[in-house]
This record gives sequence, structure tokens and C-alpha cells, in this order.
Amino acid sequence: MSTVLNILNTDPRLQALAAPYCDMTPVDLLTYFHSRRHVRYFSVIDEEQNTPEKLDGVLRNRFDFNHEPYQLDDDFDWLSNPSADIEWLILLHKFYYAVGLGRRFAETGDRRYRDKWQTLTQRWIDTVPIDFLSSDVTGRRVQNWIFAYRYVVSTDTQPAIDPEFHLDFLASLQQQVAYLCDNLTPARNHRTLELYAIFLVAVVFPELRGADEWLKFSIAELHCNLQTDLLADGVHCELSTDYHHIVLRNFLGIRRLAMLNHIALPVDMDAAIKKALTFCLHAHKPDGFIPAISDGDSANFLDLLRQGHALYHDEAMLYVATSGQQGQVPAERSKTFTASGYSILRSGWGDQGGAYQDERYLFFDCAPLGAGNHGHLDLLNIEMAAYGRSLIVDPGRYTYDESGDTNWRVVFRGTGYHNTVQVDGKNQTLYAPHIRKYKIQGPEPAREFKCALHRPGFDYLHGIAASHEYPVIHERKILFIAGEYWLICDLLRAKQNHDYELRFHLDALALQRTTTRVDAAGLRVDSPNLLMLQLPQPDTQLTLEPGFVSPSYGVKYPAPVVKFAAHAADYCFLTVLFPYQSTPPRLTLAQLPVSQHGQSVGNTIASALRIHSQQAHGDYLDTLFLAHRKGGSYTFADLNTNSAFVFRRQDSLGRVMAWHTESAAAARE
Repeated sequence: MSTVLNILNTDPRLQALAAPYCDMTPVDLLTYFHSRRHVRYFSVIDEEQNTPEKLDGVLRNRFDFNHEPYQLDDDFDWLSNPSADIEWLILLHKFYYAVGLGRRFAETGDRRYRDKWQTLTQRWIDTVPIDFLSSDVTGRRVQNWIFAYRYVVSTDTQPAIDPEFHLDFLASLQQQVAYLCDNLTPARNHRTLELYAIFLVAVVFPELRGADEWLKFSIAELHCNLQTDLLADGVHCELSTDYHHIVLRNFLGIRRLAMLNHIALPVDMDAAIKKALTFCLHAHKPDGFIPAISDGDSANFLDLLRQGHALYHDEAMLYVATSGQQGQVPAERSKTFTASGYSILRSGWGDQGGAYQDERYLFFDCAPLGAGNHGHLDLLNIEMAAYGRSLIVDPGRYTYDESGDTNWRVVFRGTGYHNTVQVDGKNQTLYAPHIRKYKIQGPEPAREFKCALHRPGFDYLHGIAASHEYPVIHERKILFIAGEYWLICDLLRAKQNHDYELRFHLDALALQRTTTRVDAAGLRVDSPNLLMLQLPQPDTQLTLEPGFVSPSYGVKYPAPVVKFAAHAADYCFLTVLFPYQSTPPRLTLAQLPVSQHGQSVGNTIASALRIHSQQAHGDYLDTLFLAHRKGGSYTFADLNTNSAFVFRRQDSLGRVMAWHTESAAAARE
């Protein structure tokens, strides 16, 4: 017997295991890991990367990542990239498809899926250096290997893989986690997923050498990472809606895994996770997707709210996760996240007789660029949705690749590809070539989120941007009227003339279905489910531009872009955005003269409008006012005010239905 043990102990792979497991044969190890029941864990699968078509392609070495399919040889080189985009090779090495292969084997019993998982994993172990690509790729691969392992070993009725491969697998996991511990990304979302991988291996494979130390280390570092990476309002510091949810998904996985295995975590981690879930709850549009603010995709993360409900029993999370079918209505209709500079306006939660998906929604971005390198040059940008559709959209990121005749990375990241004002054709921040790629090289704009008021039937936002690239101050004021429509005021201030271009990017469904009209009644844009209207100004020009929107990485669809342009010093664009479900409202817009101290003032000092809307549920006359300079009182229509804003709604008989001013005491419904 001692001779057998001496022979086994010469196998370097066994050094990956702690005693007594390092003295087991490969067959005994596989039997043990298959039969053990004291460790509980779960698999997480990326459904987009694991469609039946993609998995069947993997069986034939046809790998399709980011909508780029390539047929590889049986003995393909793992270190060679068939694509010009490094993200393709990264996805190959992250092994998302491993989880799909494992699940298909568990569901069907078809050994081709198990064998392909084992073959690909073994060839990676045999041929790829441990430090190939960045540490975050290692972290994601480790996670996906374990999620696949659960289907093939932990939950299968018989040990279904080769014992020698199983030992190789365990030894490689031990090596990769040891490498991660010594090569963690310094901060932010990559560090989080790497620490999650270390925590996951420590929990699922406590038999590995070093697992006890990994568990303590990962908990302490995750606690620190959560404290440093989430702002005071719960939004992730990179200020990307997509990366916020990716990080949140990791922390929820950590919290669930700890609960299943009775592992104590620092008590304040729950409070931070709950704050991150609150942003998740409000950020989702009524159709269940998030806007792609800064780098990322317009994805659906409602499953995270289901997990949050299971952990914390918050009925509002369940309500949003089920689109209003279960749970309780959230306490807040609209919400501003002050530390990040994000604000979300919403007409309701489907609790006032209308359908949940039909509610009106607007996301306002008065945020800095954020930590890391995922911020877009999009200060004062918006996204708007209503009646089950996104009507004005942030076009997304499309790609990180800068090769090709058009640098699409630079295009999608630039100011002109967002729903804000571009000045003199420039970006809000200097974004220029640096060595091999474009880099943000100048200071970001000075910004101020000056006001955010949320009241029943009325919201008011005011943000200011001052770029260092041009001597112009841009103020954007947003009035959300009766949960029905928005008035967007874009005030530009400068000492000399500049070219101002106000853009609204429409969704792909508006292509060839959008028309413009300019006449004495105003500048009008008609697109599906949306009416856009501005007062006539001699210096404003209205055009439609070609553009693209990218809901997911590597995909872009043609979409129209509405552009209002002017050449001026001080200027004010007043845009009404009126969504509708089926029949456009009859809408007329009139400018009201404003005076101060008996003298008429222009609309760069104060603006007053009268909007007459005839809708299916009523005929309304809305009077709206915005003061752009402090001090004194203004007179317009039959009103006199010293408020920064006024909203008054009257019915067809002249009765006042709603009244809002800056003073809460003066607001009445």
C-alpha cells in the first residue's frame, strides 16, 4: 500500500489538493466529488451565448461570438484570433459555451455535449499559458468551468467524465485561482468578478490546497470592493447601466452562495447590495430592458430583482421583476440618484388603470464620465420610452474595436451619438488618437445637477454642463407634464456665435416611418408613437440624419436621427416630446410673450408656452413657464411669478386642474 501512495504522490497534479484528498486515486477522487452533498451551489448561464444553434455549432468547432462566426479546425490554435476584434478571442477563452454544453448534456443525455466540454477544456489546459489574456478572463472562465462542472459531475446520476481529466481540471482550477490571487485587477468590475471566482472555488472546492485562505481573502476583498465601487446612492462607480448590473449579478451570486453554505459575510454588505438593487428597480424601462448608458448593452436584468426579492423579501422588487403581476407597487414613482447624477422619471407602475408596459419613462444623465474607461461623452443625455417601446434611445456602444475604415468605437462614444447638444461639431471632452487608440485626453465638463423635483403629476429636472472644449454653457431643463409628455428646454449661453446641433436618436423601427414638417405652426416630427414639436424660430433648421443604434455588442441597425440646428450665441431650443399609443393627439403650440419690469424679454431670459392638447381622455390647455435668470418677477398670459418654473393645466371650461411652481407650498393638484 505504501508503494502505491508513494507512486501517487509523485503525480504533481495531486499537489493541488489538501490532505487527505491528495492521497486519493483519480478514480476515488471522481467518486468522492460526485457523491458529496455538503457543498451547495448553482449554475449561472448566459442564454445569449448558449442558444441551441450556437451550441450545435460548437460541436462542429463553429464558434459564433459578437455575431462573427468562424469555423475552426479540430486542432485549432487557442492563441490565434481569427477576428480583428480582441473581444472575439476573449469570449472564446471565457468559456460561456461550457455551461450550455453541460446543461444540454444534463437535459438530453447526449454524450456529444459532455465530450465536447471535456475535449475543449482539456485542450485549453494542455496548450494555453496560465497568464494568457487578462485576469478578468481567467475569473470568468473559472466561474463558467464550475457552472458546467455542476451539470456534468455534481448533478449527474453517474460520474460522467474521465478520472484523469477530472484531476487535470481540479489542478488547473487550483493554478488559475492561485494566479488570480497574485494578479487581481486593481479595482472595479473586473476585480469583483475575479474575487467572485476565488470565492466560488473556495466554497465549491474546499478540498483544494489554499481554499481556506482564499475564502478569508476573497470575503475581505469583496467587502472592500463593494464599499469603494458603489457610490453613496448605490450606483456603480463606472456609471454604466450595463456594468452596474453585471457587478450586481456577481454580488448577488456571492450572497446566495454564502447563504446556501452558511458562510457569514460582513453585515453592511446587504445594505450596499440593496441600494444597488434600488437602482436596478428604477433603471429598467417598462419593457423590461435597461437603457445602454455609457458602455454596455440594452439588456434585461429583471432576474436580479427576483433574486433580490428571494434574499430580502422586498415586494417592490418582485413587482418590477414580474411587470406588475406580483408584489407591491414601489413607493417612489420617479427617483433621482444624487451621487451618480442619474434621474429616472416615470408616469407610474401600471397601478392606475393603464398597462405596466405602457407607462412613460425618461432617463436623464447628468453624471460624470465615471471611473475606468467606459464613460461616453454624453452629459445631459436622455432616453425615453412609452407604450412598450423605446422612442428616443441612447445608441449604445456597438464595439470596442477601433480597426476598419470607420472607427465605430469613437463614433458611438462621441457626443454626436447621444441625445444632447453638440457644439461646433466637437465632443464635450477632448477625445483624440494616442499611440494606437483614441483616448480621452482632456478634462471632462464641469457639471451641476441643479434641481430635481418629483411631485404627483409633475417632475422638474435642471442640469448644467460647461465643456472645456468650447466657451458655451449648456443648461437642460426637463418638465414632465401630468405623466403624459415632456418639455425639454436646452439653453445655450455664449459671447460669440457657435454651431449648435440638438439631436434625438430614434429607434430602428422609426426608419422610413419618420417625417418632418416646418411651417408657421412650428417644426414638427412625426414618428411611430411619438410627436415632436418646436416653436418656429428663424434660426432653427430641422433635418433628419442617418444613424445607427446598437442594442448589443457587434450589432448595429440603421435608425433616423432628428437634428435641430442653429448658429447663434445665446439660444434656446424648446422641444415638446409627446408619446402616444395609437392615435396622435391634436397638438398646438404657441409662444407667450414674457415681460419683466414692463419690458419684453427674449426666450433666452424666460420662456413661456401654451400647449393645447386634444386627447382621447380630455381636452387640456397647459401653460408652461421657465425663468432662465434669477431675480425679479415675470409676467406672462394672466400670470405673474418669481418662480423658476410654472405649470398650470386647465380643462376646456378654463378650470384649473393642476398647478405647480418652485415652491412646494404653492403646488396644488
